[in-house]
Amino acid sequence: MLEMMAKYWWVLVLRGVSAIVFGVLAFLWPGVTIEVLILFFGVYMLVDGVFTVVAAVGGRAHTEHWVLLLCEGLLGIGVGIVTWIAPVVAGIALLMYVAAWALVTGVLEIVAAIRLRREIAGEFWLALSGVLSIGFGVLLVAFPLAGALTLVWVLGGYAVAFGIVLIVLGFRVRGAADGTSPVGALKA
Repeated sequence: MLEMMAKYWWVLVLRGVSAIVFGVLAFLWPGVTIEVLILFFGVYMLVDGVFTVVAAVGGRAHTEHWVLLLCEGLLGIGVGIVTWIAPVVAGIALLMYVAAWALVTGVLEIVAAIRLRREIAGEFWLALSGVLSIGFGVLLVAFPLAGALTLVWVLGGYAVAFGIVLIVLGFRVRGAADGTSPVGALKA
């Protein structure tokens, strides 16, 4: 896997740059409609999917796990296309997915806090995180427009952070491709 990543380090960098561009656009244009920002997300998913498919197909001779990378890329392409065909539906689906995740996570955190109250100190904080998660999920369902804007900002922040990580990783594994960096030096 490392050999394939090192050979196609530039794909990681391009994925990172496209993620950062998406994230910055989400922050720079907060007044732009949610639909347009969802379309930017669709473009990002499409570009990311194409680059991931390129890396998978190009690296198939180097690893037996290339099919998983190919599936990730095809899924990204599919999500990008669906987002362009039905942006409002994609936005609502994403919002409801996050709301459901927050509600379920909150309940599980509260249950874990109750079960662990005799085994750990500070279980209150775990229960409080559960209450906050449930509150966040309820707010997303009750106020979807405000939740959508907040979600766009969170997604933008995530995209920038993810992009930076991919760029750093790309340049770290690049040294393994040209022989200037021993593989062991990647562990840091």
